[in-house]
Amino acid sequence: MALRHVIGVDHVVVAVRDLDAAAAAWRALGFTVSPRGTHSAHMGSGNYTTMFGEDYLELLGVLTPTEHNAPMRAFLEKREGLDRAAFTTDDAAAGAEELRAKGIAAIGPIAFGRPVTLPGGAEAEARFQVFQWPREARPAGLGIFACQHLTRENVWIPALQSHANGATRLLRIEVLVDDPKAGAEEMARLIDRLAEPEADGAWRVASGAGRADFVFLDRARLAARHPGVELEGLPAQGAAALVLGTADLAAAAKALGIAPGGTLAAPASRANGLLLRFEAV
Repeated sequence: MALRHVIGVDHVVVAVRDLDAAAAAWRALGFTVSPRGTHSAHMGSGNYTTMFGEDYLELLGVLTPTEHNAPMRAFLEKREGLDRAAFTTDDAAAGAEELRAKGIAAIGPIAFGRPVTLPGGAEAEARFQVFQWPREARPAGLGIFACQHLTRENVWIPALQSHANGATRLLRIEVLVDDPKAGAEEMARLIDRLAEPEADGAWRVASGAGRADFVFLDRARLAARHPGVELEGLPAQGAAALVLGTADLAAAAKALGIAPGGTLAAPASRANGLLLRFEAV
């Protein structure tokens, strides 16, 4: 069990309507945000990244409408939020073939890049190869793809990995769905892993050792897990909450403007349609 070329969650993609305003909002939450990047022309998108140890968060926006970004534009017509999760792959071509061998119509591999401004002002290029699961394969509305980093040194830049809120990694992606068991089983089937029940009735799918888990749950269980946090602005179905590990709870509380001891979370109105939670690691 487990796909040989799918290692675990690599990053999450938060689709936003105003890219620069979103970057400012996440800086206000205590994150170090990269300089703005512009993807290859056929993608028509731009991004900002927030880098952690082995994973990261990407703010993604449309700069020019293209065929490639049509699904994201459709998503943004309805809402902002966590649209897709990417897995790390060590070989995008082999990973796509691995899916096809299991009867899953993988898309790709697709090559692209973006310019990177390094500390000190020098310019470099970040290059990637990705493959995608079929567009209709969206467990509880969450899209998935896999990313091979060809120039890791131009993405995981040490100066971008230190955050005022102490964030160090992605812990959980919490996905709202009417039937948590069915949602988890669909994700488990697509990435060849196990769906396991949680004590509160949610269902978990581990993406890989040391990487973020997916947790599928209904709205009542989401509310119970994040007491006192406003749930307005979250989708009826889809990725709703992102739980980050922090090495400094006091720093996270300060960044959020919350007294230590409370639920360390920001509502969707502060994080582009996503409930953002911090937990100690």
